[in-house]
Amino acid sequence: MIDDKRLEAEMDALALRFPGPGGVAGVVSEGQVVALRAWGFSDLDTRRAMTAGTRLPICSVSKQFTCAAMLAACGAPEALDGRLAAHLPNFEGPLPRVRDLCNNQSGLRDYWALTVLHGARAEQAFSRDDAASVFMRMRNGHFAPGTRYSYSNGNFRLVSDLLEAFSAETLEALYARHIWEPAGMAGAVLTADTRQPEDGVVGYEGNDATGYLPADNGIYWRGDAGISASLDDMIAYERWIDATRGDPDSLYRKIAVPQTFRDGTAAAYGFGLQHSRVGDVAFTGHSGALRGFRAYRAYSAEARLSVVVMFNHHGDAHGAAHRLLRTALGLPHPAPQPLGERWGGQWMSRETGLLARLEPGLDAATLRFGTSPESLSQTADGGLASSSVTVARAGEDLLMQRAQENYAERLAPVAPVPAAGDKRLAGRYRSAELEADIVIECRDGGTYLWAEGFLGTGRPEIVQPAGPDIWIVVTRRSMDAPAPGDWTLVAERDAAGHITDLTLGCWLARGIRYARCDDNT
Repeated sequence: MIDDKRLEAEMDALALRFPGPGGVAGVVSEGQVVALRAWGFSDLDTRRAMTAGTRLPICSVSKQFTCAAMLAACGAPEALDGRLAAHLPNFEGPLPRVRDLCNNQSGLRDYWALTVLHGARAEQAFSRDDAASVFMRMRNGHFAPGTRYSYSNGNFRLVSDLLEAFSAETLEALYARHIWEPAGMAGAVLTADTRQPEDGVVGYEGNDATGYLPADNGIYWRGDAGISASLDDMIAYERWIDATRGDPDSLYRKIAVPQTFRDGTAAAYGFGLQHSRVGDVAFTGHSGALRGFRAYRAYSAEARLSVVVMFNHHGDAHGAAHRLLRTALGLPHPAPQPLGERWGGQWMSRETGLLARLEPGLDAATLRFGTSPESLSQTADGGLASSSVTVARAGEDLLMQRAQENYAERLAPVAPVPAAGDKRLAGRYRSAELEADIVIECRDGGTYLWAEGFLGTGRPEIVQPAGPDIWIVVTRRSMDAPAPGDWTLVAERDAAGHITDLTLGCWLARGIRYARCDDNT
């Protein structure tokens, strides 16, 4: 039984614990709303209040709607397999299956991360044709289809394009007929153009330390994101999911079926849903993010419990939702424990080509490897872990396991280098894969990199030395949110010591090779 007073106290604390312009949250138990809250403002300049009826972008939470509509219209993803090659005309390796797209197992690099390397700036417009141009230039993936998990928004953009061609209907019509109308989501709409948000809602970048500024978005997206819905709409969705939980033809029940990798290993992601546990209770859910907005929803058929949290700022919607779930389940909130030893160092992953860096703290260590920093706590066996990764020492090496990605590797240590620029890195390099360039400039003691491609000329990013012939390039802002984050740049030299080639990659887009195309040696 839910402790109503404790849950209400947790709801009351959301605005202070996750500060920002505004937000909404709701908890549904056994089909009934047991807690609901809206606070703050949907527009600070006009002082328009945030309400349960304010429609906000649910961003990547849209992916499950795309997969459900696909199953309703096609029966199975295999019905679309024969259409995929036309959208990837220059792809040279084995094509993924559409099921791989739905499960984020395609190996396709994330197209939002690639926009940075095609020369895009964060605020510029990005059209439907631009998306097609990114896919047209793809020649290979960063792993073989079905062998690993890697988040790729383009997977679901492709599914939506395939679905519309197969059904001869718009995505909006498919969403409405198969999900919004049966669920009673009367206000849900597809706002593919982020320049025109519903209800005049404004998303904000920044925080209490820097202040809050309106986010300027210009992207056009559909399938991977794009739905706008109010808290009332999302509560209706959660109640519909719960009411149809015993129906074998329920669309949510179908997309919630656990998936596997090609080797038979169980996968934690499938059909736009992440499978996770809170305590001993299984949940399916998803996060969503756009510059200025954050969202999270989850449902447990076992506990008949749902949560929805949406912010018009960059607060931790996932963290807020999990506090509400733990409260509703009567679980204590985890208490930080001091680290038994000081963890710190950096290691190279041979498989991904990415640098892993551990930064020690008092009660947690920060791992910089994926898109966002991950906080790891001490485990009983002396290692470190979060919900998605475990690390342990093996001599000087680092053992890293990311079970949700079907990935485990022994990483080699990388010695740090002095914080000094290497002028031999300067020059222009070209990627045949992307048909785009990067330019590196060394000046006044600093090193900077920018990209030039079919989307324009990007802003210079700071290049930081990390190890012998290894650098870190950090992208903090991009078209999508969160931004790609840390890129690892690795140089290859000829016998004379001249840099001839570079490999650039981040967690979302790995192993992109560039060849020097100037004579600056």
